[in-house]
Amino acid sequence: MGLTVSQVAKLAGVSIRALHHYDEIGLLRPSTRTGSGYRLYGNQELQRLQQVLFFRELGFPLEEIAKIMRDPKFDLQSALLMQRQLLEEKAARIQALIAAVDAALESTERGTTMTKEEMFEVFGDYDPAKYEDEVKQRWGDSDAYRESARKTARYGKKEWQQIKAEGESLNQALAEAMADGVKPADARAVDLAEQHRQHISRWFYACTSAIHRGLGDMYVADERFTQTYDRVQPGLAAFLREAIHANADRAGK
Repeated sequence: MGLTVSQVAKLAGVSIRALHHYDEIGLLRPSTRTGSGYRLYGNQELQRLQQVLFFRELGFPLEEIAKIMRDPKFDLQSALLMQRQLLEEKAARIQALIAAVDAALESTERGTTMTKEEMFEVFGDYDPAKYEDEVKQRWGDSDAYRESARKTARYGKKEWQQIKAEGESLNQALAEAMADGVKPADARAVDLAEQHRQHISRWFYACTSAIHRGLGDMYVADERFTQTYDRVQPGLAAFLREAIHANADRAGK
């Protein structure tokens, strides 16, 4: 027996109206209906609802969520890994802001004045959350995530600046390859895609070719990532995605 819409609403903490809307737009349809026409949701639908709520919590609009989840290549594990990464980035950003507030409070309590640089340092170029598009997602299994958390906990301004510089240099090299008429499957582009994968592995965790392939898809599926790359060179997000796929194919993954 499945769960009724009211039972699912209570279980997930969403409104019945929201569930009806998800059904109407084809985002979350009940597995079956009773003879009286009442919606019934099974385990697969509950799992899909969990995905919708994760994406919503991360600020994804419903249209984008539907686009991602309707993709034939949508993979639950990859989606969960990506969501965990984004939540880690969000948590890191909040922790940085809390530290900035604490510093301001301490300065006020001591009666001292913070420098302009100290007041706004947390919003500056070294902020790890701003490097999300350069260093990409730290996807991996539980052990990899623990390793990623252990590594990044030791990073300071110098390390984040180096990560940013490497990311920008790699993006520029990809943009130059595009401008030179290089195809995504050409050796030059594929080698750059491999450098991109190694960049993630070096600074965060072992990024496998399969995970890297999923990242490439996300750069195109999520307009926020697309805009970041396309600001460097129009069409760069799609170019990088194809190069990543070609690199994974070359590795036989």
